[in-house]
Amino acid sequence: MQSASEQSEAAEPQTTPARPAPPEHAYPDHWEADVVLRDGGTARIRPITADDADRLVSFYEQVSDESKYYRFFAPYPRLSAKDVHRFTHHDFVNRVGLAATVGGEFIATVRYDRIDDRGLPASAPADEAEVAFLVQDAHQGRGVASALLEHIAAVARERGIRRFAAEVLPANTKMIKVFTDAGYTQKRSFEDGSVRLHLDLEPTDRSLAVQRAREQRAEARSVQRLLTPASVAVVGAGRTPGGVGRTVLRNLLGAGFTGRVYAVNAAFPETGADGGPAELDGVPAYRSVGAVGEPVDLAIVAVPAERVPEAVADCGGHGVRGLVVLSAGYAESGPDGRERQRRLVRQARSYGMRIIGPNAFGIINTAEDVRLNASLAPQTPAAGRIGLFTQSGAIGIALLAGLHRRGAGLSSFISAGNRADVSGNDFLQHWYDDPGTDVVLLYLESIGNPRKFTRLARRTAAVKPVVVVKGARHSGSAPPGHRVPVTRVPHATVSALLRQAGVIRVDTVTELVDAGLLLAAQPLPAGPRVAILGNSESLGLLTYDACLTEGLRPLRPLDLTTAADPADFRDALAAALADETSDAVVVTAIPWVGEDGATESGDGEVLAAALREAVASVPAPTKPVVVVHVEMGDLAEALAVATSTRPSPAGRGSGTGTGTSTGTSTSVGTGAGARTGVRRDTGAPVGENRFTGPAGPAGPAAPAAPETEPVTASAPPTPAQDPTPVTIPAYPAAERAVRALAEAVRYGQWRRQAAEPGRVPEYEDIDEAGAAALIRRVLGGAEADARGVTLGTDQAGELLARYGITALPTLPAPTPDAAVAAAGRLGYPVALKTTAPHLRHRPDLGGVRLDLATEEQLRTAYAELTEVLGKPEELQPVVQAMVPRGVDTVVRSAIDPAVGAVLSFGLSGAASELLGDTAHRLVPATDRDVAELVRSLRTTPLLFGWRGSAPVDTPALEELLLRVSRLVDDHPEVVAVSLEPVVVAPRGLSVLGATVRLAPPPPRTDLGPRSLPNY
Repeated sequence: MQSASEQSEAAEPQTTPARPAPPEHAYPDHWEADVVLRDGGTARIRPITADDADRLVSFYEQVSDESKYYRFFAPYPRLSAKDVHRFTHHDFVNRVGLAATVGGEFIATVRYDRIDDRGLPASAPADEAEVAFLVQDAHQGRGVASALLEHIAAVARERGIRRFAAEVLPANTKMIKVFTDAGYTQKRSFEDGSVRLHLDLEPTDRSLAVQRAREQRAEARSVQRLLTPASVAVVGAGRTPGGVGRTVLRNLLGAGFTGRVYAVNAAFPETGADGGPAELDGVPAYRSVGAVGEPVDLAIVAVPAERVPEAVADCGGHGVRGLVVLSAGYAESGPDGRERQRRLVRQARSYGMRIIGPNAFGIINTAEDVRLNASLAPQTPAAGRIGLFTQSGAIGIALLAGLHRRGAGLSSFISAGNRADVSGNDFLQHWYDDPGTDVVLLYLESIGNPRKFTRLARRTAAVKPVVVVKGARHSGSAPPGHRVPVTRVPHATVSALLRQAGVIRVDTVTELVDAGLLLAAQPLPAGPRVAILGNSESLGLLTYDACLTEGLRPLRPLDLTTAADPADFRDALAAALADETSDAVVVTAIPWVGEDGATESGDGEVLAAALREAVASVPAPTKPVVVVHVEMGDLAEALAVATSTRPSPAGRGSGTGTGTSTGTSTSVGTGAGARTGVRRDTGAPVGENRFTGPAGPAGPAAPAAPETEPVTASAPPTPAQDPTPVTIPAYPAAERAVRALAEAVRYGQWRRQAAEPGRVPEYEDIDEAGAAALIRRVLGGAEADARGVTLGTDQAGELLARYGITALPTLPAPTPDAAVAAAGRLGYPVALKTTAPHLRHRPDLGGVRLDLATEEQLRTAYAELTEVLGKPEELQPVVQAMVPRGVDTVVRSAIDPAVGAVLSFGLSGAASELLGDTAHRLVPATDRDVAELVRSLRTTPLLFGWRGSAPVDTPALEELLLRVSRLVDDHPEVVAVSLEPVVVAPRGLSVLGATVRLAPPPPRTDLGPRSLPNY
């Protein structure tokens, strides 16, 4: 695809004087980026420089004649010295070239040349450029050109270029598709035998959607490559028993990994006793990955940190796709370790590899056709439908043990350690459309890209539950080894924003297991109504109280009395499931006591069978059932065994529990990591998530049924009963069961609301262009501070007025006479108040006088203020007109470096501040968001007529919140807005105080071209 500027250069006679070269700008290192390609590998994108001449020539020699013809519209077997000079010398403004590299060598290039309206080389203010690509044939189809287009477009926008023009031969359909699929506004024409394309580089909703869809596919694929290798090499497997490498090798073999396994250690002999490869634990052993002689997909690196670079080079040089680095001694160990970690990531990415770790615990994939346990966990968890990610090996061990003990199975497990590269965001991308995962559990100690995490979590939560427990909440810093942006918002605010995104936010790892167990086993409740039944009145009352505490609506407990037998439980549960007045059922149970005072043996197993029978009698259960037991360990064990999903020894080579098994997994499939086919529990294709079904991502939850395969015998099913035992989670305390149930209720409500998302209203009176001009004028002025500027009262009022927000005029009153003059301008009655920092917004300290109807009252009030509180120059008194009485509120917005723009609302006053009674939502806020914002305070009743007071104008308040959200979203330079107080009356509202701060906007990590975090 040849550019017109190249044609004009080629056509120029040699006698034409050369155009003076524009001055070169400094090398733009911020254009460098690592990207994940369509196949899950990585490449580095960077500007081309004069030092790249040899690389360019080598790259061009590996391009086919056909690709060269498509690029130059003619046979072009080699580049001339003039070509090489032109393609490697750029001014980084009017002429820019980018290269995608792997292993330091070019695999693709793109360049643009700024042109004028005649298609000739130009400089600013010309805002159009011609763009041309060339991709090495071996790397075509990997999405390299699409990634380069995103980056060169971002560079062009930065340099004031608004449009790209490209000329492509009609037969070059791949390149035409790169442009047409990008999502930019475009025009196409056919001229002189070629296709002429014009792209408007302004991002659109479609271009952003395309970019994020490509990001999801690429990052999900990169994770899939790590979880579904066909071959694994353990680098550092020692010859003597013990040690990290040997332990991982043993666990790989013990899990029955279906692929090839190799042991690698430089200390191994070159050959075995028979002249072939040496062996370790029955697998081939080599001195290096290169010596294996066959493809290796995944390497587990368990060598000392100082030897890791050598191992990485060995792996990268022989085509390894991914690394799990168990080695410690990196960022968690101090500054030297942090630098060692940076070098590790840069080295691995230079070969196109992704890293889990360093300081990782490992990864597990329980899929029947993979059976990968590349971790230090001695026992592979049962196969199931929970995806688990942790940043701590110790917490990972605890979670694996807890889930195993309670019979929950996993689809995959990752403990990422320092998560220098692959993070929870990457696994959210994978689990989003993984048909083998129904519930996502995350233990996070830090969030490297909170904006992206919130976006991905919201999308994933629309199709399956995402449960998060956040460690290191109150330490004030990131855990050692974690590179994260610093946030200024409180932990409670972060939690509120995560809940807005649909994340189920819990406080402890115990609650994480409790919630995950319920969500993986039971349908989502349709509402908050809870039926309670059991054989203990006291335990029923405790459960009733716990429901009220969690905001649920419990029905009167049904006491079956201590004489109830399992049949009574079965009948009562069946009736509760059929009763339309409840949305969930809690069964409470205490041991039966015989006539001799001893508990009867076998109670738990019999009761578990009775409860499963009751649930199985319902054709399509729509209500979750949970069990609360006191000192009935046998009941919990019986229910846990019923939920186990580990196949029998015949199916996997290992098993748990007792009895018989079908010996098959939950689903069957082909290919690495496949989980296709039909589920035995619901009959639905595995690709339909249990929480979505045919209704789609945001549709109502599909009727839930057992998700797992048994490993124990159960009573023969009736003809209408599925042979799989019903999964019922059990809890040793009412509070734990109800808390997990309440989280499911809230999540179900969020899902139903997500099916009909709110909207961002359009207001005809908003003057976006006028506001932008005012902001440019303020920030571009000579007196502007690079750190930002707080607007004066008049400028703040002018900016707010552009968005339909009227701030009440405030007139200074440095003297009594000035106060009287101000009152004369505003009209009586007026308010006199102080604005000194220590008295501002503190009417409880006596710095406000209201309803001053005459000059005499005003002068008296002025004298009282200055006599009691201080001199006028200290108090900084002002005069305002009186407004209708109402409820004083506070509306704020601020941009946090980590989480982005946040809209906050609360009631004014010391009590609200002390209690932390403030609600938050991410910007841009929808009409649904602000309605929830107003109603989510503990003091909300004051707005709706508490104790006989008149309800205030909440629609006006919600409109104000939406307008502030629009202002901050439209203009990221508005880094802070504070409206305090906002008096909301029964009709209308009044903004009595306004503060606006402007500053150059902080960089956005969730916009722009796709890229991995820089190291």
